[in-house]
Amino acid sequence: MGLNALGIEYGTYVLVGAIFMLLVTGLPLAWVTGLVALVFTYGWFGEMALPLVTSRIFGFITEYSLVAIPMFVFMAALLDRSGIARDLFNGMRILAGRLPGGVAVQTLIVATLMAAMSGVIGGEIVLLGILALPHMLRLGYDRNLSIGVVCAGGSLGTMMPPSIVLIIYGLVAGVSIADLFVAAVTPALLLLGAYIAYVLFRCLRNPDMGPPMSAEERAQETVLGALRALFQPFLIILVVLGSIYGGVASVTEAAALGVSAVLVLSLLRRELNLRMLQDSLVHTLETCGMIIWIGIAAAVLVGVYNLMGGNRFVSSAILGLDAAPVVIILVMMLILIVLGMFLDWIGIALLTLPIFVPIVRQLGYDPIWFGILFAVNMQVSYLTPPFGPAAFYLKSVAPRDITLGQIYQSLLPFIVLQIMVLALLLFFPQLSIWML
Repeated sequence: MGLNALGIEYGTYVLVGAIFMLLVTGLPLAWVTGLVALVFTYGWFGEMALPLVTSRIFGFITEYSLVAIPMFVFMAALLDRSGIARDLFNGMRILAGRLPGGVAVQTLIVATLMAAMSGVIGGEIVLLGILALPHMLRLGYDRNLSIGVVCAGGSLGTMMPPSIVLIIYGLVAGVSIADLFVAAVTPALLLLGAYIAYVLFRCLRNPDMGPPMSAEERAQETVLGALRALFQPFLIILVVLGSIYGGVASVTEAAALGVSAVLVLSLLRRELNLRMLQDSLVHTLETCGMIIWIGIAAAVLVGVYNLMGGNRFVSSAILGLDAAPVVIILVMMLILIVLGMFLDWIGIALLTLPIFVPIVRQLGYDPIWFGILFAVNMQVSYLTPPFGPAAFYLKSVAPRDITLGQIYQSLLPFIVLQIMVLALLLFFPQLSIWML
């Protein structure tokens, strides 16, 4: 008796249960989803259906939009190993001035600009953990506030174009990635504004939480020096985002232009060498290998599940709810938040979006708007325990006396802010799509 004897409802429960049971064993997500996909393909349809697996793999890896991902990852790796990002942080120090919490605000702005240069998240948190966190702690900043600023600011890469999260969403949902980038700017700045408002509120009420820089340190900063340090980072942003928004280049071409700009600037700065190139390329291969293998396994699993009738089952179950369409979207958001506690955003995107996006379209909503909601949701998942990768990235470079528990505790106010912005975008869609 094959697995098809279970029927689609119980088959769905077994499939989801098998994934979570295997994840508990510590197996990588790509292995888990790939194994479950193969078992269900053979068990549900028989051995004659196994060639369908290869067709799903071919369809995924031949997507042209995927080319942009290694380019942006490579650009981020080069930036991490060059002095450009460090110059950006040092150049923005003039903003700190006499303002309580000014260095934290500066860190958030730098995080946004770094996100606009590469759209990659993990390396940004590590870099801020090396540059900004020790600086704030040395100035006497509240430890929890400093940790939260680094992790929340570093996670803005999920939203700020050229976000890889948005590239994957556009690929899976079949919508314009350039339109997603345009729509994401306002919500990203809204999140930045919420973080800055929170920091200023806390530090103005209690200046001891974020004391201003000393007169000696402020005296070392000049406007001309800051402008000189900011020129190269802003040039990279102009090359990448300017070429996209100006209609000069596609997202993939803009990614290649960004890599070229970083390589030329690193060469002019005499920082480009064989070791830097080798380390950046190895990092790119490791990161993209993970993304591609998860993508392949998820594409096969979703394809098999749809052939089983799973998409119709989930669609009818969700649309069968006796509730307003906005409540159905809210249910999807809750599902994504729960999944974000346990799964990587890439797996969540490739497993859920092929099912959710057609439902969103059927409800009459704009898939671009839903993509922005998804990106904010994935930013929540970056901070939410027990998975919360932002905490692990920071822990790898934070002082030894900072524990994971303390990091997660520090993230709670910022998670609340993210959920508030998510709710705002959910009930006021024009905030994200007004520029389209």
